[in-house]
Amino acid sequence: MKIKGAVALVTGANRGLGKAYAEALLGAGAVRVYAGARDPSGIASGDPRLVPLRLDVTSPDDVAAAVATCPDVNLLINNAGVMLMTSMLRPDSEAALRAEFEVNVIGMQRMIRAFAPGLASHGGGGIINMLSVVSWFTGPFNSTYGASKHAALVVSDAARIELASQGTRVVGVYAGFIDTDMAAGVNMPKTSPRQVAEASLDGLENGLDHVQADDRAREIWQATRTDPAALAANIAKMWAAGGKPYSD
Repeated sequence: MKIKGAVALVTGANRGLGKAYAEALLGAGAVRVYAGARDPSGIASGDPRLVPLRLDVTSPDDVAAAVATCPDVNLLINNAGVMLMTSMLRPDSEAALRAEFEVNVIGMQRMIRAFAPGLASHGGGGIINMLSVVSWFTGPFNSTYGASKHAALVVSDAARIELASQGTRVVGVYAGFIDTDMAAGVNMPKTSPRQVAEASLDGLENGLDHVQADDRAREIWQATRTDPAALAANIAKMWAAGGKPYSD
């Protein structure tokens, strides 16, 4: 699939990575980009191809309205996400787990299911799902989010298999911490949102199923394949020592 000439919908497009996706799409020649957000009033651009769209992925009504409003979409980018930096046994972990699953898993699945028929009608098109390196391993500092991203990986992979027959390409994208508001409290190296967005689009155009969008993704992928026991031991050691990759 080529980005030039595409009509795309980006969820969570009002800031951060979603905004970078919209900008990268326009720069690559998309003819229209629907920029979905719970509050689209802050989405502004001098480019008439950028169309703000009210869209909360946790709302079935909003998703149905988006399908009706955007019948020309042939590229869906599931970027909307929530990260609450919660360990699994904290008193508030159940609420965090529910909130993250509602957006990161169920919201993504709802969007894929709703837009799949339209993608088929446009020859298949493509779907890009923003996942994470924590789709591959367990980090106790942020484990409710990790659980949601493990589940989101399953949704993404299952959609790839189910939609192959209609010609829809489904791409999973993996990165470490990205330099956005979501990771503002993280004290680790971060990747620019534009790098992740451009790597995602390049992966789609080059027929990839999985895109490792930064060095952290490539390092973690290698570690989980070559010595997962050592990776787990290092994480457990950091947890026992009380170290944290983020600020309270």
